[in-house]
Amino acid sequence: MTKSPQDQAYEAIVVGAGPAGLTAAVYLARFRRRVLVLDGGPSRAAWIPESHNTPGFPAGISGAALLQRLRDQAEEYGAVISAARADGLEQTSGGFRLHVGGDRVEAPTVLLATGLVDRLPAIPGVDAALTASLARVCPICDAYEAIDARLAVLGDGPLALREAEFLRTYSQDVTVLMLGEEGADSPDVLPVAPEDIRFEDNEVVLARRDLAERRFDHLYLALGCTVQTELATRLGARQDDSGKLLADAHQMTTVEGLYVAGDVVRGLNQIAVATGEAAIAATAMHNRLRKA
Repeated sequence: MTKSPQDQAYEAIVVGAGPAGLTAAVYLARFRRRVLVLDGGPSRAAWIPESHNTPGFPAGISGAALLQRLRDQAEEYGAVISAARADGLEQTSGGFRLHVGGDRVEAPTVLLATGLVDRLPAIPGVDAALTASLARVCPICDAYEAIDARLAVLGDGPLALREAEFLRTYSQDVTVLMLGEEGADSPDVLPVAPEDIRFEDNEVVLARRDLAERRFDHLYLALGCTVQTELATRLGARQDDSGKLLADAHQMTTVEGLYVAGDVVRGLNQIAVATGEAAIAATAMHNRLRKA
């Protein structure tokens, strides 16, 4: 059951209700900490039709089902989950204050599991194509399920070329589709516009006017993403060259008492990585509170 922030003293606040945030909430609640989770909207993991590389689910599990299990587990141990978005974060003498709509909630420790937002092309139906696995964003997650398939990679820069090379471990039928002029002189790259692509009858169709129509089984999107770091960087938290937040061995940022886990941190954007980081961060937060 989704709850609203209540006027009580929280010991930890988790911003984000994806795999990282909910795992941290499970750990913190089992450490008998009063923990609030701010769920600001659908997790990126909700796009996953069926994950086969999440440990413990050999038959696969959908992103939505995994998130629901984690939510149920966190609430079972007393975590409060609120459908609310954190609009601001500031330091106080006792820790942190979060601005949540017109309300304020405070805690000595905060974990940011705010993740990232993928850049999506202006192709009609791309959201539905993601949930149907016609469009994909993570070859590490699901390229195994694309062995020997007809694959296209859509990008606007070098990332698309790197992703295509990665995918050739699984299929030799990989075509790079490039928005704009990047790579236009390469015989292995086809310049395209969003209107050249459509999703039809469980296939991805490329219908550029001057080419014969081509069809693919999957379209991998390699357009980059926006990492949601603003709450942390306003407090002076440092980032790496890719824009992700730096964290120490205990997942604490360069701001004392502010922790991070998941896709907002440097490293692989993987559920297994996110949950591992969340366990490390939650344990460090508990030990920090215990010592205080």
